[in-house]
Amino acid sequence: MATLLIVHHTPSPNCQAMFEAVVQGATAPEIEGVRVVRRAALAATASDVLAADGYLLGTPANLGYMSGALKHFFDQVYYPCLDTTRGRPFAYYVHGGNDVTGAVRGIEAISTGLGWRRAADPVTVTGEPGKTDVQACWELGATTAAGLTQ
Repeated sequence: MATLLIVHHTPSPNCQAMFEAVVQGATAPEIEGVRVVRRAALAATASDVLAADGYLLGTPANLGYMSGALKHFFDQVYYPCLDTTRGRPFAYYVHGGNDVTGAVRGIEAISTGLGWRRAADPVTVTGEPGKTDVQACWELGATTAAGLTQ
């Protein structure tokens, strides 16, 4: 059975709505053979990353960058996971008040350094997530999870 690790920092109702939609998509009944593990960014470990077959990351954009919690996650797992996780699929979503550019740039740079391959286009939302944004998060979760079964 494949394992999808969802690493998230969810400090606001907007991030929570996006996170819940991602989880619902990843755990949709029609997706079989994938175990979904959820970890807060400050609790996720290198062992979690090594045990997973793919990753879905979620963060707010804070002060023009990803959250400190997600950056801390990357700092903790980068070298222990660098060689072993190359080529593994990942996806991500970002919520910001008005701009997510720096957070996207940071996630792309670090994931490129890790050698991860993007499994789906990111979902980026500024302001309150609307119905289409929540649906896009559901699809992101479903697509990422389903991709692990192939």
